[in-house]
Amino acid sequence: MTKKIGIIICGRYGNCGGGKCFRALRERVGGFSIYAKEDRVEIVGYSTCGGCPGGNVEYVPEEMKKNGAETIHLATGLIVGYPPCPRIRQFKEFIECRYGIPVVVGTHPIPLRYMETHGKLSFWSKMDMKALAGRLMDEDPGIMKAYD
Repeated sequence: MTKKIGIIICGRYGNCGGGKCFRALRERVGGFSIYAKEDRVEIVGYSTCGGCPGGNVEYVPEEMKKNGAETIHLATGLIVGYPPCPRIRQFKEFIECRYGIPVVVGTHPIPLRYMETHGKLSFWSKMDMKALAGRLMDEDPGIMKAYD
């Protein structure tokens, strides 16, 4: 069975080649752990949010949906970039409401060094992030270390 997905990354990382995301997809870890190893996953769109405040989020999902996207992933960089994106929840809610496409928060595992740093920040709550991106927060520390 083929699953078609779109990925939206943070505008600050517009030059990112997607290496960690594509690796995580192959390995079925992080946000991609929801797909079975035997499933074929096709990326039908890859774009930035457009930069703050995220103007592409209004339009990019429509193109992804036209290309068959069944799920859209908001990249891990939106969670652990500095500063973390303050609009993740709004992006998720808007896309799901406007386009009727489920949104998964996360692509590749959170690198362990980022998790350790962010866990010390007063404005980044591990409990709050678990509610938003549970799969990423539950990742095995060994796998997170492999993404440092």
